[in-house]
Amino acid sequence: MSPSIGLPYILPLLPPFLAKYPRIKPEWHFENRPVDLIAENYDAAIGGAFDLTPGLVSRKLAPVHVVVVASPAYMSGRTPPTDPSELAVFNGIVMRSLHTGRIRQWMFRSAKGIEVAGTLTETIVVNDPAAMREAARLGLGVSLIALFDVLPELERGDLIRLLPNWYADAGAISLYYASRTHISAKTRVFVDFVVNAFKSERLDLRFASSLG
Repeated sequence: MSPSIGLPYILPLLPPFLAKYPRIKPEWHFENRPVDLIAENYDAAIGGAFDLTPGLVSRKLAPVHVVVVASPAYMSGRTPPTDPSELAVFNGIVMRSLHTGRIRQWMFRSAKGIEVAGTLTETIVVNDPAAMREAARLGLGVSLIALFDVLPELERGDLIRLLPNWYADAGAISLYYASRTHISAKTRVFVDFVVNAFKSERLDLRFASSLG
């Protein structure tokens, strides 16, 4: 398979895919920048916020819900926030957008539909979600990060979720590929495999804030 873009959470799907299609040789590129799939000759991409240029198709896989996390060590002796307006008192681990050069701001929504802006004090600025996660895990502050990026750490207890009844909606994880009329056989089986895997593993529900 010619180059494709993915995210680390998709890699566990690779062994069963290769076992089923051993003649396909995938090459994965992990990018944190805007990519033109057609011009750069990628077969498929998994991510969010791609521009749907002519000839490009998207299949929604799961929601992207941003949640508030910190390590147990960082929160030891600190009073947890009761709503997003109280986040500014904590050391903030934030990410600078490669698109705008600005720190992304989030509007949080409660289970009751109330919306409140959540703004962290910019203590540590990074350009990669994995770096945010690790900085939070090391006890350096509070991070606003997509649930799928920290779900294993939350399940293990390495991180704890603050404001569990609040989340910010950042769109969706989608699978992008060229028009159905021009899709190659190897890309077709990859697309079908990923879509079916997300359904069978119920990843769309696991990545939703309400079940985080």
